[in-house]
Amino acid sequence: MQDLDHFKRLENMMHSAPFVIKTGARAIIRHGEAVITLPIREDLFHAAGALHGALYFLVLDNAAFFAVNSLVRDVFVLTTSFTTYLTRPVSNGVIRAVGKVVYQNRTQYIAEAVAYDSDEREIGRGNGVFMRSKIPLSKEIGYG
Repeated sequence: MQDLDHFKRLENMMHSAPFVIKTGARAIIRHGEAVITLPIREDLFHAAGALHGALYFLVLDNAAFFAVNSLVRDVFVLTTSFTTYLTRPVSNGVIRAVGKVVYQNRTQYIAEAVAYDSDEREIGRGNGVFMRSKIPLSKEIGYG
């Protein structure tokens, strides 16, 4: 399988996840990098009228996660830890998170992600540690 096929299957896997379907998030995956976009809607706000932090985590973790899984062609990777920094509230437009793998060895991967608002201002960032699971990449989990 060529890399482009793998990347497209990973995108399909993300897009088929029930929570992702509810949020409208989308992915573009390349070798060692992923871009996640999320349209901001009022039904995703916290009580003070801005996007809930859980959605920041969604785009940041998925950007880092899929950057890592772009390098792993046989199994689903797992997030073992992820630190999130919310730096600016956002209440309109589309947010975009860019994730990149910054380190890997035989057993773990480290990836970082930065999220931007529609004006390209940084609104959050995160970094995480990921590892290979025993879950095969298959149609059963949306990889197809």
